[in-house]
Amino acid sequence: MLTHKETIRSVLRERRWSIPEDIRKKMSRQICSTLSQVVHPCETVLVYCAKKPEVETSWFIEYLFHQRRKVIVPIIEKANTGLRLSYINSRDDLKPSTFYVPEPVGCEFPADPIHVSCAIIPMLGFDKKGGRIGYGAGYYDRFLSRYPHIKKIGIAFSVQEVPEIPSHEHDIRMDIIVTEISTFRCQ
Repeated sequence: MLTHKETIRSVLRERRWSIPEDIRKKMSRQICSTLSQVVHPCETVLVYCAKKPEVETSWFIEYLFHQRRKVIVPIIEKANTGLRLSYINSRDDLKPSTFYVPEPVGCEFPADPIHVSCAIIPMLGFDKKGGRIGYGAGYYDRFLSRYPHIKKIGIAFSVQEVPEIPSHEHDIRMDIIVTEISTFRCQ
């Protein structure tokens, strides 16, 4: 199974990198526009900060600020393969950090996961049933398994869809998946 997942990851990385940057930006904006409708009425939103070539979330974060919603971002704890959370008040708080992911370096304001209404989750790949494949370290699966109250919204480009994601007992399925062309309500 591991080999199969690694093969899927390899194929999906190539697919995502094959999208020209200007097209990725356009598709990201469309996804963010759809997200603004999907997260209603969530008050406190956990949203990942993108690195290339992931779906860019900066426009969505700005939308949340404009709506006066509380924005929380994950901080990668590489040593224990976990996530801790921080509120942000501005995207200016974010600097490239672990794995080049933007994080609130030097201006962390701890957030309690119990206050998160919904989470915007990055995906390397997905299937229409809510299956998700990430980079393989399990950061989000471990985090989400501890906080089942959080509404899970995965975002990806449509080319990242596969017929079926092989899953294990510990893999967490998404409730909703948003791409630039479709929204899948999975559970």
